[in-house]
Order: sequence, then structure tokens, then C-alpha cells
Amino acid sequence: MALPRIDIHTHILPREIPKWKDQFGYGGFITLDHHMPCKARMLKDDGKFFREVESNCWDGAQRLLECDGVHVDVQVLSTVPVMFSYWAKPEDGAAIARFLNDDLAATVATNPARFVGLGTLPLQDPKLAIKELERCVRDLKFQGFQIGSHVNEWNLDDPALFPVFQAAEELGAAIFVHPWEMMGEDKMQKYWLPWLVGMPAETTRAICSLIFGGVLERLPKLRIAFAHGGGSFGFTVGRIQHGFEVRPDLCAIDNKVPPRDYLGRFYVDSLVHDKEILRQIVSIFGEDKVVLGSDYPFPLGEDRPGELIESVSEFSETTKRKLLFDNAVNWLQVDALRFLTASAPKK
Repeated sequence: MALPRIDIHTHILPREIPKWKDQFGYGGFITLDHHMPCKARMLKDDGKFFREVESNCWDGAQRLLECDGVHVDVQVLSTVPVMFSYWAKPEDGAAIARFLNDDLAATVATNPARFVGLGTLPLQDPKLAIKELERCVRDLKFQGFQIGSHVNEWNLDDPALFPVFQAAEELGAAIFVHPWEMMGEDKMQKYWLPWLVGMPAETTRAICSLIFGGVLERLPKLRIAFAHGGGSFGFTVGRIQHGFEVRPDLCAIDNKVPPRDYLGRFYVDSLVHDKEILRQIVSIFGEDKVVLGSDYPFPLGEDRPGELIESVSEFSETTKRKLLFDNAVNWLQVDALRFLTASAPKK
């Protein structure tokens, strides 16, 4: 019998997205052009093409059909990062977040034994973000939130954002950090480099900011996970630690605790596409802190979520179950029976 699986890294959109430009009076927002059955173009409202998506990006029933085909019991749903809209005016960003969260809650409600919601927040205004965070936890019953690797000119250690992390800890909400608006993107447009090079760097930027800024030290109960195996952090932690030791005047100005001490304090997903790399991140971060993530339904994802974990012969059945299921239950802080009683068919 296949081990149960929770995929914490999947993206979803509403089937219809309002024309925010008409409502707010300025552009830059994403719209959907349903140009043929079961397919839509994601467009900036100036008509610029961003990405084509299929119905599995908005249709919960189609998602579950595909989940059953690859033995995924539970999907944790979060918006596509381009929808964060942190650059929008605060009240407009809050309206977009409410719309996305309400739509997400409606999808979760169709099958709460198979779907878990991670909301989005208007982080450009921390007070509005906390208000939406509280609504989502208390009213929509979300288990947590997805946030970007930075918020406009703020890295995640910026004091303006600390109250949001504090509120998440107090309410027991999990946080999933996903890279977006990659640094240096304008200088590496060819070869898909923003996604191949920029994303791992963005995630490392986020982890270092939270460590060096003392956020993880001040909020020890914060449950936070990072996409794509933690980006390049696991493979540069030696350099990061060494820099902390030889230049504390530059690195240890806000937190005196060495970076390595935080290994095992946060989660990373398993989306690394390589057996040896997966072995290494389990060794670096710990077998209790790696969770299944596929980036469904996008091409840089894992087509058969969990197949890489299952393929590592050195992993015991206990380790595989932790990576595929148990660690996600602990990160989300949910009752495992909620999922196991309505799991996907096993073959």
C-alpha cells in the first residue's frame, strides 16, 4: 500500500479574475483570457502574455482527479505568486487578497479532507495584512499563508513586517515562503534564468534575512517553510556561517546566534529534482523538516509528487512517511485523521 501524501506546494487561481485596472484606475494586474476550452492565458492587463494555464489551475474536481492518478491524498493550495500584488496601493492589495482568499476558501469547502488553504496577505500594509490574517484564520479556517521572499523594498527582516510574523505565531498559522520578483531579473532575461538562478537566490535571501534579522530567534514557535528545497541556502550555509564568524561586524549586528543553529528550526520542501540533492537537504535540514512539495500544476514541478522521495533507497519507510506526510501534518498543525479517513485510492 502506498504511503499517504500531503503536497504542500501547489498553486491555484480563480476561474475568473476581475479587471482590477477598471476598478482601481491603474494597470499591472493579471487577467485570464479563456481563449479555448480548459485553457487560459494569464495576461498583464496591458495584454502582455505571462503564462498559459489549464483547467487544473482553477478546477478543484480536475485537481482531485489528477491527484488520484498519482496517489496524492491532500493538496495544500496557495495562489500563484504573481498574484501577490504587493506593488499595488494598500487598499487595492487588500481587496485582491480578500477576493483570492474567498475563492480559495470556496474550493477548500468542496472537499476539506483533500484540500488545505494557505491565504495571501496585502503585506505592503502590515496593519491590513494582520486584519486579513485574522479573518482567514478565524473565519475562513485557513491553516496558514503563503508570502513572497521580499515585499517591494523590504526584506523579511524589516521591522515593519515583524508584527505580521508575530500575529502568525500567536494565531498558530503556518507560513510558506515562495520566491517572486527575482533579484537581477532585468539582467538575465535569456534562458529562463530568473526561474533557474534567481528563484534559489531569492529563497536564500529570505532565509538569511529571517536568521540575521533575529525574526526566528524572537519567534521560536513560528512554523515556517521555504519552497524549492530552501533554494541555494543548504549549499551555501557553510559560506554563510563562515561569513558570520569572520565578519560579525557585518553579519551579527541584529542577532548573535550562528546561522547553523537554525538548521532544524524551519521546513523546506522536497522540490529539488535530484536524488543526491534530496539526500543532502534531508541531511542538512533534518528528516523532520523536509516536506513534500511539487509546484503543481507548473512545468518546473514534479510530475508525480513524491516519486523522488520514494526513489531514494537509503531512506527508511519511516523517513519516507515523514517526508511524504507526517512532517506536513506537524507544520500545518492539523489532525492527520482528517486526511487519512478520506484519502486518495491506493494501488
